[in-house]
Amino acid sequence: MEQQEKLTVLLIEPECYPKTIEIEPGLEPLQKAVGGWIEAVYPWEDKAAIIINEEGKLDQLPLNRALRTEDGEIYDITAGNMLIVGLGEEDFSSLTKDQLAHYEKLFHQPESFIRLGGHLMAIPIPDKEVRQAEKARKQEAAKKAPSHDAR
Repeated sequence: MEQQEKLTVLLIEPECYPKTIEIEPGLEPLQKAVGGWIEAVYPWEDKAAIIINEEGKLDQLPLNRALRTEDGEIYDITAGNMLIVGLGEEDFSSLTKDQLAHYEKLFHQPESFIRLGGHLMAIPIPDKEVRQAEKARKQEAAKKAPSHDAR
C-alpha cells in the first residue's frame, strides 16, 4: 500500500495569523487539528474548502474569522481552529502556492466580534495585540512541554 504524502494546508487559529502547515491525510489528523468532529464548508468556486469543528459554536470555542459574501457582508463566523484545504478528485488535497497566498491574504488579520444594534460586527485585532498573544501562547506551550533535564 502506497503511503500518501502530507497535505500542505493553511491553519487559522483564533487571534493568530494564518500559517502554512503540513498534515497527514485522513480523518484523524483533520479532527486533531480542529479539536473534534469535522465539518467541511465549500464557500468558493475555487477548489478549496474550510474544515472546522462541527460543534465549535455549540462548545463555545473562541470565534475565529468571519465568512463574507462577495459584497463583504458577513454571513457566518467560524469558531475554533479552521483549516483551508485543497480539493482533489475524491479527497482533500494540498493547496497550490497561489491558493496559499490568496487565503493567507483573505484571512490574514485576526478578528474579534461584537454585537451592535442586533448585528454582529468583525473588528480587526491590532498587530501589536496579535504578536503579544502569539508570544504568550508560545511561552505557555513551552511551560507545558516535557523537560529533557529530568534524570
